Amino acid sequence: MNWADTILQGILLGGLYALFAAGLSLVFGIMRLVNLAHGDLIVLAAYLILVLVDTLHLNPFVALVIAMPIMFGIGWLLQTYVLNRTLGPDILPPLLVTFGLSVVLQNGLLQAYSADNRRIPSGYLDTASISIGSLHVGVMPLLTFVSAVAVILILNRLLYATELGRAFRATSDDAVTAGLMGIQPHRTFAIATGIAMTIVAVSALYLGTRSNFDPTIGPARLIYAFEAVIMGGLGSLWGTLIGGIILGMAQTIGGAINPEWQILAGHIAFVLVLLFRPRGFFPRAVD
Repeated sequence: MNWADTILQGILLGGLYALFAAGLSLVFGIMRLVNLAHGDLIVLAAYLILVLVDTLHLNPFVALVIAMPIMFGIGWLLQTYVLNRTLGPDILPPLLVTFGLSVVLQNGLLQAYSADNRRIPSGYLDTASISIGSLHVGVMPLLTFVSAVAVILILNRLLYATELGRAFRATSDDAVTAGLMGIQPHRTFAIATGIAMTIVAVSALYLGTRSNFDPTIGPARLIYAFEAVIMGGLGSLWGTLIGGIILGMAQTIGGAINPEWQILAGHIAFVLVLLFRPRGFFPRAVD
């Protein structure tokens, strides 16, 4: 077994999981909302990109540029007209509503596209690789990891160096006081969800180009995203990246030992982190 290659592939796989988790982490950090439909929204975005590629004969990355504002609009509308009505001290209403949305999305996609596996064609990138010493790295996994780091950098810049980011943080800390200062919490939440959905579109591109997908795989993507967020620390975007890398490495190492252990190894790593670091590796400071 080539351990260096196994660990490298795990790190690159962690980039994909970090992309799955980044939008979930952003929404939870700002409005304490756990979106159980997050994985299904990733699948919806993958089908959107696939339709743009097939019907307009676009390069997948060009299709992503078109899909991102569409997903922003879907997120904005969803938060404005559905999720904002569920926010409050009781966490049950948003959980029930997003669970219902998950069911609707899965069945709607099944009705529209059947249960057949689909894949977004990426041309030569499907098999392209580069050599790093004795290791051969796929271009698409490398692009995925670079995109994950870029998304985290952009989100951190947005949160800590812009007026919109200050509004996000103020609303997260105290929505009532933020409202008294002229910030509209519901509008701020809608923008945050729209941004989260643009990240969903990015993750959907790499999901669809790197593996087959169908309407029912959303809940599994949600589990990976949730585990990455928890392991990294709630509210920490860089922690989300680290959590994704830990999950990816655990899966690739487990799969290298025994292919049947791949998914199980990731869940075991998650449980071990919960046992020894219940708040994750980089939890947001609590006043």
